[in-house]
Amino acid sequence: MVNTISHLGVGLLIALALGFKGKKRWTIAFLSILPDLDFIPHMIFFAVSGALSHTARNQLFYILGHREFMHSLLFISLVTLILWFRTKDRLLTAGGFAALIVHFYMDYVTSWKMRPLYPFSTDSSILGAIYFFDPLLNLLPLLPLFIVLVDEMKTRGRWDGKFNGFCAYVRRNDDKLYAALIFVLTLWLAVAPVAKVLVVQHISEAEGAEISYQNSYPASAGRFLSAYSFNDTHYRILETTYWGGIERSTFVEKISVSGDVPDASLYAAKTGKLYYSGVPLDIDYPVYNVSENNGSVTVVLNDARNPYVNLWAYFETVYRFVFDEESGEYEVYASVHGEEEERLAENWFEREIVKLIS
Repeated sequence: MVNTISHLGVGLLIALALGFKGKKRWTIAFLSILPDLDFIPHMIFFAVSGALSHTARNQLFYILGHREFMHSLLFISLVTLILWFRTKDRLLTAGGFAALIVHFYMDYVTSWKMRPLYPFSTDSSILGAIYFFDPLLNLLPLLPLFIVLVDEMKTRGRWDGKFNGFCAYVRRNDDKLYAALIFVLTLWLAVAPVAKVLVVQHISEAEGAEISYQNSYPASAGRFLSAYSFNDTHYRILETTYWGGIERSTFVEKISVSGDVPDASLYAAKTGKLYYSGVPLDIDYPVYNVSENNGSVTVVLNDARNPYVNLWAYFETVYRFVFDEESGEYEVYASVHGEEEERLAENWFEREIVKLIS
């Protein structure tokens, strides 16, 4: 996940490198942020999702959800085809495709899972090789933005006498400048995933276990957080860096029980089955805390890595399932990124699952 301003800056860099001005420049700029406009259908989805069946809700989420269909290769292909049929301009179409695919890749290489092959596959995936607050990805695109801003202000007769030296330098060296910025950006986007391969291979050998490349996430610049199932009862959490290998590790219980709950494992199983029947499935290493109080059993579900990272874009979702011991009915609440807990609608999960495993 990269902020929208950085995506816009990269789009403008592409437009500048291709020599576009006016309408063509702003077309490329718009396409560079188009996938992030999926917050509009996302809002529509949540406005109507409560009235849908469980199955319909899941399917509509893949189409309207944030970083779902509008961050897929099919969406990029459709928009590129529309641009070509409307303009018949090869260079503009190539620039539009570049703006879309770079947006997709920059999100894919940072820290938010997507479904790039939807509708052919609903499996989510990620490279997760670059921290989403990465200085280069967030600061380098500001230069093209500034270049275009200065150009626009001077075209409108403003800022006369300001930034003249800067404008003269850009005019003299525009080709070299844009080529250098594109080279640095491309190099970083290409090298980081390869460097992550080496880190994951190193920690796999050190641990004698197969560490997931996809589920090793950048927790900060140059630092990764990985996990794997150590045994039937615990996950092993690893904090690693490029320069120091495994710097810290700990174990996390898969199921913890507060008080006397004889059927704790059954309630954890119910919670897991319910959770995996819904979307968006943003937990890779589920941990369950089971407790009992006044005839109800509460199961808190989150990711084993949640306590070990701050300012993470993808995880930090906590689900709370409350089961009535007598009737078997349940309610579900969720909190995202520490925000206030909200009760989820009944159609989030497949209710029949509870009856099947009771």
